[in-house]
Amino acid sequence: MPASNRRRAKSLSNGRPPLSQKTSTSLSSKATRTLIRTHHNLEKAHARALNTGDSSTAETLSAEIQERGGLRLYQRASTIGQSASRGGDSSKILVQWLEELLPSSPAPAPSAPSPLALQSSRNSAPALSLLDVGCLNPENHCARTKLFDHGRGVVRIDLRSAHPLIQQQDFMSRSLPSGDAERFDVLSLSLVLNYVPDPVGRGEMLQRTREFLRVPGDGGDVRGSDGKGGTGMAQKRARVLPCLFLVLPAPCVTNSRYLTEERLEEMMGELGFALVKRKLSAKLVYFLWRYDGSNTTREEKEVFPKKEIRPGRTRNNFCIVLR
Repeated sequence: MPASNRRRAKSLSNGRPPLSQKTSTSLSSKATRTLIRTHHNLEKAHARALNTGDSSTAETLSAEIQERGGLRLYQRASTIGQSASRGGDSSKILVQWLEELLPSSPAPAPSAPSPLALQSSRNSAPALSLLDVGCLNPENHCARTKLFDHGRGVVRIDLRSAHPLIQQQDFMSRSLPSGDAERFDVLSLSLVLNYVPDPVGRGEMLQRTREFLRVPGDGGDVRGSDGKGGTGMAQKRARVLPCLFLVLPAPCVTNSRYLTEERLEEMMGELGFALVKRKLSAKLVYFLWRYDGSNTTREEKEVFPKKEIRPGRTRNNFCIVLR
């Protein structure tokens, strides 16, 4: 994307209060939900105070967030919410989808492979690279599948690292790739977008994901070793990769004044994404979007402002703005 079309992205940690040292040994399901919801509400109020220049209110909210446990306790609540006893983590859905959509690779060839084994190795699908944004547990389902390159091909980041395998990093401040070798086949954004406190920042985050996804194929002949269009390994991969795995709380699209699934799909289409998979559960909505590399500069861009499209007193105010 040309530098002239970029503006400095707002850091996710912009306005974040200091981390509290307070911890909790156990949290009930109700307490977990209450803590997460309260933290989100306080963060949004804190961001609004900063944006309006109300430093007194911002300081008061920062102190309250710290008193309530800060990011440390929020992460603990999120980790508990993703435990097996609470239904498991969202990476299980990502792995299920990829294993369903992508052809499996043959077993590795022996140290002295036969000509047949060499041919099988040539036809095997290479392991995928993954950028897991907001990773809380490095031993999730992504770590247990053979789909990913578990050498240098898997990068896990979070605002506050809770494990040596997770880099402490703000996605919005991560250095942009210098080439396709530094980009990824899969980018996971699970329960991260909803953490961004303002609608414009959410739109900026979605736009920024494109910078870290590998450039898609040129759409030429991607026939597999079987020579049949539409059945080859390369063709199947091209229908899925590169892709963005996006997870949101279900009410963000089912009960928002400003966002529906249809509007989200329009936004993602504007950014060059096409919906591959979707799953709605009682609490979460999961999406798998393939990035086709189109409309990277958005020179003739469509703007998606904050616009009420589903009125109602019981609706929430979750919104994404694309500029």
